[in-house]
Amino acid sequence: MNFIVTSPHFPENFENFSVRLAANGITTLGIGDEEYQNLSVNLREALTEYYKVNDMENYEEMYRAVAYFAFKYGKIDRLESQNEHWLFQDARLRTDFNIPGYKLADIDVIKYKSKMKEVFKKHHIPVAAGAAFKTDKEAKKLLKKFDYPVIIKPDSGVGASDTYKITSEADFADFLQKKRSNVAYFMEEFIEGDIITFDGLTDQNGKIVFYSSLVYMEPALETVNRGGDMYYYETRDISKDLYEYGVKSVAAFDVRERFFHFEFFRTKDGKLYALELNCRPPGGASIDLMNHAHELDLFDEYAHIVKENKFYRTNDCYYYSVYISRNNKRTYRYDEEMIKEKYGYALKDIQTVPGVFAEVMGDIGYIFNTKTKSELLKIVDFVSQVK
Repeated sequence: MNFIVTSPHFPENFENFSVRLAANGITTLGIGDEEYQNLSVNLREALTEYYKVNDMENYEEMYRAVAYFAFKYGKIDRLESQNEHWLFQDARLRTDFNIPGYKLADIDVIKYKSKMKEVFKKHHIPVAAGAAFKTDKEAKKLLKKFDYPVIIKPDSGVGASDTYKITSEADFADFLQKKRSNVAYFMEEFIEGDIITFDGLTDQNGKIVFYSSLVYMEPALETVNRGGDMYYYETRDISKDLYEYGVKSVAAFDVRERFFHFEFFRTKDGKLYALELNCRPPGGASIDLMNHAHELDLFDEYAHIVKENKFYRTNDCYYYSVYISRNNKRTYRYDEEMIKEKYGYALKDIQTVPGVFAEVMGDIGYIFNTKTKSELLKIVDFVSQVK
């Protein structure tokens, strides 16, 4: 079996996809823009061969790389980056080389928020009202319809990048000045609530073999605007309505042999609204949190799904697992040694965050396992205190 991993080195913890695929006897081939000697030892040992391109955005280079592997190794069985940024390009390469998985014809509903809304509504899953627009005139018309406050973000895109919370005429005027002319934007009514997710993995037939849920302290946009620390955690508590809407959403989008990451808002009056779908693993340290909370190895289980269409572990969640960020520009009351002394029994990992993610995830992240939510919140308070 031949599996091409595009951008196998980024983010760093996703190297484990290549490592586990290779460990399960799958010929693992990498394509990336990093020099081979700069790849980690573990990744170099996992890859049967690595093809270095100058620019991964250059489709001709990527096409030549896949063609080279197909000529040398034969039929390519899978191609995947597990990365939102390469979702469209991965689909284009699969289409051109007839590789199983999402093709160009499938990509719109998992890439564009306006298309996602249509699918959610068609399957009677509550959503915030929203619509795409291209011109200032269309934006003003939508704003008149929704009224303040609203959220405006690219119709295709993830995270807090190029996202605006519009609460006044001044905010709207600022957006019109800053918006990119070549980007289609999406406006939706602002919903006050907590972000919770329904995440997991499906087998080759679309059956959910693993599911879990993350709870966020606040939306990423708020973290960026506030410029402070953040935390989020893998919860042991999944409500009945989240499970039901989550399962319904996976079926609605026909997710097969993939990780999924559905975001929902939980309002103060208990209602649940679907926000969007990301057809890839949740980012940052999220898979690490899942692995720690459930005491399994999702990288390995994914390889089993690809190779055998089997998932060998249970869905039992034994711990809450929390990620707590710290910023190098802040001075904290308790240093790392004091954290280890007081909560070393619960500390699972300390991670250095790449600069591209630091605005949201902090410069350093601490991962802890706890049996209760109250213990989790005590640790968050301890780690986050500043002088």
